[in-house]
Amino acid sequence: MIHVFGHTSPDTDATCSALIWSWYLNEHTSQDAQARVLGELNTETRFVLNHWGVAAPKLLETLEDGAQVVIVDTNNPQELPENINKADVMQIIDHHKLVGGLSTSGPVDITMRPLACTATVLYDLMGDKVATLPKEIAGLILSCILSDTLEFRSPTTTPYDKDVAEKLAAQLGVDMNAYANQMFAAKSDVSEFSDKGLITLDSKKYDVGDKNFRVSVLETTTPHTILERKEGIIAAITDCIAEENDVDEVLLFVIDILNEEATVLTYNEVTKHVIEASFGVTVEGDTEVLPGIVSRKKQILPSLKL
Repeated sequence: MIHVFGHTSPDTDATCSALIWSWYLNEHTSQDAQARVLGELNTETRFVLNHWGVAAPKLLETLEDGAQVVIVDTNNPQELPENINKADVMQIIDHHKLVGGLSTSGPVDITMRPLACTATVLYDLMGDKVATLPKEIAGLILSCILSDTLEFRSPTTTPYDKDVAEKLAAQLGVDMNAYANQMFAAKSDVSEFSDKGLITLDSKKYDVGDKNFRVSVLETTTPHTILERKEGIIAAITDCIAEENDVDEVLLFVIDILNEEATVLTYNEVTKHVIEASFGVTVEGDTEVLPGIVSRKKQILPSLKL
């Protein structure tokens, strides 16, 4: 049995890409695969799975040494099980930059392409087999593209991502704008998450100089509902740093999908300095608005510096 999974703090692309590729391996190869997730699903992802009638992957609580795995939507060992280098990694399919640190027991099939989401890479890899996509799998691919591109607002969007989305939407009879609005409304409802839960809901660890940051983003159409909880979130960040041995600071960006801007919490001197140095602004309070910033991968992480 092959376990197919993405990164911790799974988003729509990581979760659905595991489901999409498991379907492909089971239907079009001799391999037996099962999708897994490495954490709690966010509200958008749960909406997508419910909308297309797809069961959520089970949580992978323990990865056995030597287990056969396919990794999607990441190549960063910090976002994978601690013993990932003891697994039998058969394939890596991703759209992020090469991080390094993974070690495999043998040659591995690696596909990394500069596209907006992993699901688009999977669609491309399937070749003429896309003609066999059942409605629900096609729907998951469309959902991943709309999610990772913020309905084509993100600078990560490529013409190919948009072409695939438009083709799938036409086949499915889906109004992309109306469906994307439903997805983003679901994503914006974070009322069930604790302040600490918001910090790790969509988060990646990233080295900046000699410090290790947890860089978290919350994409929403109602940023005020998150910023109203600012004091509690800042307190939770302090607890998070104290509990995690490999995190020096947390940067949390609230992405306003509709106004295409980010509000970042600048709660101490380190975060203020990083934001000033990285984005050329002067920070005066405990938040800073960054117009035009919506993508962690292309705009936030490459800019971070001390």
